[in-house]
Amino acid sequence: MENKSNKRRMIGWGLSVLVALFLIGASAVPKFVQWEGKAEMFAKLGWTEEAMFTIGIIEAAIAILFLIPQTAFVAAILLAAYLGGATATHVRVNDPFYFPVLVGIIAWIALGLRNPEVFRLAFGNTRQLTVDRQSTASTDA
Repeated sequence: MENKSNKRRMIGWGLSVLVALFLIGASAVPKFVQWEGKAEMFAKLGWTEEAMFTIGIIEAAIAILFLIPQTAFVAAILLAAYLGGATATHVRVNDPFYFPVLVGIIAWIALGLRNPEVFRLAFGNTRQLTVDRQSTASTDA
């Protein structure tokens, strides 16, 4: 059982790193550098270059927080909100919008594989969660 659990955690961490690398490397960094057509693309989306720079900082910060175990859950919530905004932006201008949704799903799956309590909370296995908390409380006392 332990080997299966370790395998899940490793897959979760692998997916988490991939999500963070995408958010930083493919999405945030282009908001910081100049490239041909950048102003036009951002204008089409309804954003200024200055706003996109700020959004890039927020995106990179969330990606880093997602990799820190103590902040990963809050970061996943922030990431869901951020990706919701990205989805809405793409829907508003009739661009394909599935990619931010897919990134969000992968991020939550990754977090659930890293920390199975996330899946228990999400899918309502509160009995097991209560037992886990009681056993943790009794060992802490």
